[in-house]
Amino acid sequence: MAKTSIPQKVQSALWARAGGRCQFRGCNEDLIGDLVAGREDGTFGFIAHIVADSVQGPRGDPVRSPLLARSLENLMLMCARHHKLIDVDALADYPEPMLIGMKGEHESRIGVVTAIDHDRASHVIRFGANIGENEALVSTKAIFMAMPPDHHPASGQTIDLEMTGCTYRDDEAAYWMFQRDNLRRQFEAKVRGRIERQEVRHLSVFALAPQPLLIELGRLLCDIAPAVVRQRHREPPTWSWQANQPRIDYRVSEPTPERTGPIALKLGISATLTNEPITELLGPDVAIWSVTADNPHNDILRHPDDQVVFRQTLRRLLDRIKTTHGEGQLIHVFPAMPASLAVELGRIWMPKADLAMTIYDKNRTAGFMPTITLGRD
Repeated sequence: MAKTSIPQKVQSALWARAGGRCQFRGCNEDLIGDLVAGREDGTFGFIAHIVADSVQGPRGDPVRSPLLARSLENLMLMCARHHKLIDVDALADYPEPMLIGMKGEHESRIGVVTAIDHDRASHVIRFGANIGENEALVSTKAIFMAMPPDHHPASGQTIDLEMTGCTYRDDEAAYWMFQRDNLRRQFEAKVRGRIERQEVRHLSVFALAPQPLLIELGRLLCDIAPAVVRQRHREPPTWSWQANQPRIDYRVSEPTPERTGPIALKLGISATLTNEPITELLGPDVAIWSVTADNPHNDILRHPDDQVVFRQTLRRLLDRIKTTHGEGQLIHVFPAMPASLAVELGRIWMPKADLAMTIYDKNRTAGFMPTITLGRD
């Protein structure tokens, strides 16, 4: 137990730097409530020395202990459990450099979060299948932690658009009509009105759902409010961007002029799509346009700039398809791409300028089947 009396101004500075939370890596327990209530029980915040204030204490040093006894840089805010862990239960496992690293990481994160301006507030949309049952995938905590430094949650509550229980199977057309109408009604009730009343000025979208519904969500969002669409990564499991990862090299291909049949758009970003299933569905003279990526895989999208390039690439391609085939045509879209790019596809599609689209979904038993049509409903 520390013997040194820490000056009040140093204690206040430590609580402020720590944001009132335990600085042990991975804990982040909120300690403010007990401080206000004056409860010095098992969850009260403790000020711990990295280098003990005496030679006999944890990590004590005959020279440095008295010099650092009241130093802010030598103090950490801890919950009771982790205070006891680093000083008693597992003292040997927590040397000075490790604790200094924990303190630095925590205070850096608090500094970044609290420095975000008010105008960077963003309302969070969560869209997924039965969000309550899949909290680990679309959890509020994981979402909020991924938003800084560009944005911070405008509210502690998320706007949830859920896929409710449905007795139809996804290989039935009625399933897609039910889910489309359900999404539209929820969006009108929970999002559009608040934007029109200027209660919501910016949106952060976190979505995990079948690709046709993600595209429909993007269509609903369009450009009615500024928005960013986040991507869920599998390794590591996070919504935070992985800026140090390789960038996507998008490749565009066009059909040969003799292909004068139905128009298809193949989007093979997260998986390889072959032409055979498309020609089986639409005929041998189908005109297949495509945007693909080298070495497609589920975790391919790591950087927000890849979204920008995708939007630019697809925008040019949609214009090119319309110029080639003319007005009044229908594009059959076969998507295999990261969730956020599916939303972006819906956002860039312009109902008054672009050709109508029928979105296909790959069912495990029935193969590709048409689901939702944009522009003809």
